[in-house]
Amino acid sequence: MTASVGYMDKPWLKHYEKGIPETIQFEETCIPAFLERSAKEFPDHTALLFQGFKVSFRELNDMVNRFSTCLSGFGIQKGDSVAILLPNVIPCVVGYYATLKIGAIAVMNNPLYSDRELLHQFNDSGSKLLITLDLLGNRMIDIRPQTAIRHIVYTSIGDYLPFPKNLLFPLVGKKKKLAADVKSAPNVHKWKEVLSTAKPDSSGVNLSFDDVAMYQYTGGTTGVSKGVILTHGNLSRQVQQLQSWFPGFNKGQEMMLGALPFFHVFGLSVAMNLAIYMGWGDILVPKPQPEPLLETIGKFKPTFAPLVPTMYIGMLNHPLMQKTDMTSIKGCFSGSAPLPVEVIKDFEKKTGAVIVEGFGMTESTPVTHINPFAGSKRKVGSIGLPIPCTESRIVDLISGTTDMPVGETGELIVRGPQVMRGYLNKPDETAQTITDGWLHTGDIAMMDTDGYFFIVDRKKDMIICGGYNVYPRDVEEVLFSHPKVQEATVIGIPHPTRGESVKVFVVLKSGQTATENELIEYCKGNLAAYKLPTSIEFRADLPKTNVGKVLKKDLRTETLKKG
Repeated sequence: MTASVGYMDKPWLKHYEKGIPETIQFEETCIPAFLERSAKEFPDHTALLFQGFKVSFRELNDMVNRFSTCLSGFGIQKGDSVAILLPNVIPCVVGYYATLKIGAIAVMNNPLYSDRELLHQFNDSGSKLLITLDLLGNRMIDIRPQTAIRHIVYTSIGDYLPFPKNLLFPLVGKKKKLAADVKSAPNVHKWKEVLSTAKPDSSGVNLSFDDVAMYQYTGGTTGVSKGVILTHGNLSRQVQQLQSWFPGFNKGQEMMLGALPFFHVFGLSVAMNLAIYMGWGDILVPKPQPEPLLETIGKFKPTFAPLVPTMYIGMLNHPLMQKTDMTSIKGCFSGSAPLPVEVIKDFEKKTGAVIVEGFGMTESTPVTHINPFAGSKRKVGSIGLPIPCTESRIVDLISGTTDMPVGETGELIVRGPQVMRGYLNKPDETAQTITDGWLHTGDIAMMDTDGYFFIVDRKKDMIICGGYNVYPRDVEEVLFSHPKVQEATVIGIPHPTRGESVKVFVVLKSGQTATENELIEYCKGNLAAYKLPTSIEFRADLPKTNVGKVLKKDLRTETLKKG
């Protein structure tokens, strides 16, 4: 460490904006109670806005109380797991809050996942009930016998639409592949039917900050999908930390752009839970592609927009951008991957907003660092400063315990009330990831003398593709199951709009032949679309260390040199 500054000196504090505290006196209120409070303080304010259909905070709270009754009626009790497999639609929010309210454990799942991926998460979490979309209903009925799921409740995009869309949807929904018939099966229920017959139950159960609220799945350091155990304390304190970082935004006065997927912890905490805590309206965008994003912004005028870099880049490069009034946006929050400087400048010029970059992990609910919202205090390329009640250090890569001198690189570790309890049923991996309360991020970073942190490289080989995490082992395991493949390894390569894309190097078994299209088609049945390889290179062998480990770094360097 330098003689003048050290990590424990918290040099970042002097760069906090006025009004941001070093520590927070957290109120011990769980997330469901924040909804109840917003319903009392802002009963008639819009809580959710979907395609023009509005739900007030009073109505949202009533829906949550009704679905709590439904869950209890289906036998769901405190500590049981409920799987939610939905895009950003009204039932996603209702189902999540109702699950937490009765003390059950929410398991958020990505609707783009394959059956193989979903089965692992359903079974690992022990989910007993599934809330999903009619478009996925028949698939879920078919795989249910392989799980502990007893009841399936399905909703439709058409369940909550304003006039005249609600009248037109039954006529065009199926033609546009926005709706589907769900076959008859035992214990399969329509969302609106069960909700309409249930009496609201506002009692809930006694919740404490130590109670488990979620199993949020992540690939972690090994690529094996693991359930991150997040408590009610993690969720509540994270929201209170986020609120403290933006003191210029007041309760009941903003409109959130709910485009980040709620099944991802970034969207869950920042775009959903923060909005409900603050009494802000949340504009739900189930498919956050450039055109629907721009149409939503132009029509519904959000003021706060947390997004990932691919969303900013996609909008800036879409022809509709020039015709869209973006000036309603006051603040933007970007995470998951670095945001190019030119993108920040172009977007801020177009909107008049300020974009702040941050950093987080599923294991930290997720946010640990954010740049100051005051433009003059931002450092381009930095992930920002540790947020209140969060400590951060850079340690050596060998032992993971020795502090590195300020300005030198090492592994970023963090400690704070947002750090997970551990991994579900994986005590050894939990012990490797958390030591003395410090979360080892697996990212190589450095801190400057002002206390700003910079991610330098990834210790992990994770690929971020279109804002989604792609773990190479997921793709490699599928390819290894192909009868013609002897070896396969996966790297991320730069992509102009998606950040990164998946490139595969394959060694075929002796005497075998295969094509790129053949292997990609094979992957399609076993992987979510965003995980699919965009290119496959066939090789006679792969570069390896003397102990047989594939040298992905060499492959990446070679690929980048080729352009």
